[in-house]
Amino acid sequence: MRHAIQDGVLHLSLLHDLDVSSRAAAALQIETLLFTHHPRHVRIQLSAPDPSPASLSVLTRARRLCEGLGIPLTVVGPATPRLPHAPATA
Repeated sequence: MRHAIQDGVLHLSLLHDLDVSSRAAAALQIETLLFTHHPRHVRIQLSAPDPSPASLSVLTRARRLCEGLGIPLTVVGPATPRLPHAPATA
């Protein structure tokens, strides 16, 4: 899992779809980040368009934690590949 804090928003990216063996570690990492950074908002980006049951379990845990702390949570789908920017021409 990758994370960044920007303007009070905790951005989390699941780098791969979770399985049963990685679920607990991911949930603990999210909890630790919430209590360490006290964000105003949390945004989780999924790695797969159809998340595994383990990934959904972690999202459910994150939602409950955020609700309990009064922090809005947004979940977004996987990032689409970006095309390279063409150099600007005059």
